[in-house]
Amino acid sequence: MILINFSHPITKEQESKIIALAGQSIETMLTVPSQFKHDIPFPEQITVLIDSIGLSPEDWQTKPILVIPPGFSPAAVTLLAELHGRMGHFPSIVRMRPVSDSNLPMFEVAEIIDLRSLRDKAREDRR
Repeated sequence: MILINFSHPITKEQESKIIALAGQSIETMLTVPSQFKHDIPFPEQITVLIDSIGLSPEDWQTKPILVIPPGFSPAAVTLLAELHGRMGHFPSIVRMRPVSDSNLPMFEVAEIIDLRSLRDKAREDRR
């Protein structure tokens, strides 16, 4: 799979947990620095950011892609909208969480969320 990280660099321990949860190896890991400027519209910044990754339209639509979204929620949801447009579906994402009982700011991999399945289930629940 291709792991695209729009957040902080991950540790070997976090990488191992992602592999275990995903059930497949990481073929390519792309770390994409994601600093957002508040005076420029986020959609413009996200498009430039995604274009900088260099994947082809075919890659976006056919390769298994897992995403670690940025921690800043307006950027994360804008990113997901852009990715949905390019991929034709929502990607699965890695949710990080603070390590409990740690005196230092440390994060661990909490889960992988399959946004496509979540969306499909939610559609079934519509009335």
